[in-house]
Amino acid sequence: MPGSAKGEARKAANSKTLEVLARVGLVAYGLVHLLVGWLALQIAWGGSKQNADQSGALKAIAQKPFGSVLLWLVAVGLAALAVWQASEAIWGHTEGEDQKKRLARKGKAAARAVIYLALGISAARFAIGSGKSSSQSQQNTTQGVLSLPGGRFIVAVAALVIIGVGGALMYRGVKKKFLKDIDTSSLSSSARQTITRLGQIGYVAKGVGLAVVGLLFGYAAITFDPNKARGLDGAMRTIAAQPFGQILLTAVALGFVGFGLFALAQSRYRSM
Repeated sequence: MPGSAKGEARKAANSKTLEVLARVGLVAYGLVHLLVGWLALQIAWGGSKQNADQSGALKAIAQKPFGSVLLWLVAVGLAALAVWQASEAIWGHTEGEDQKKRLARKGKAAARAVIYLALGISAARFAIGSGKSSSQSQQNTTQGVLSLPGGRFIVAVAALVIIGVGGALMYRGVKKKFLKDIDTSSLSSSARQTITRLGQIGYVAKGVGLAVVGLLFGYAAITFDPNKARGLDGAMRTIAAQPFGQILLTAVALGFVGFGLFALAQSRYRSM
């Protein structure tokens, strides 16, 4: 009986319906990154006060006609992505690699499942009108952690982890590691090259953004000031405040746009 239930669960996770919803989720994921890039460009060139992060992107969708409907589609698609990645973490990556590589790929799938689920929940909250700024939530969380015994150490470790993830994303982009997850054999060489460049630019830009987020968390730990941990929006504004910040932030913003376009391409060519 338990084995049968497990088999049915795995069958459901690999169903055609879930695949279609997961591809819709990749479209939604791409849309969110396109909007983050656009909001970052507004900060670079107009000093916008709108948050240049996922919560800002979801809020921008909510303000459009039929925004709540679109947000529910985003939420459902991202939930499907989370289920798909969770199934990969549980049942996938069982052949063709050594055990360490299989475990690493399972761990990455589990991490992506958590990210997609969190973003999907955030989209649902904005759909019902209770969405909140992710930067403010991160500051509140950091304040709570800093008040704990050893809180400064915990925040510092979190900062190192975030910086590490940012570095891993940059490495994935530079080394084109993302290509193993997509099948573009039916495309022309120029189209494949375009998708490859979008992936490289997008992953590097996301990596830079996360690395700056990690540095801000580290600064919050050093100064014992939770207000320094401002998330992706804070990272964008920190980049803008640097010498040649307008140019630097424009490059990062266009990178997020590139990642959004790459995610849209993934919705068609991702191997599932």
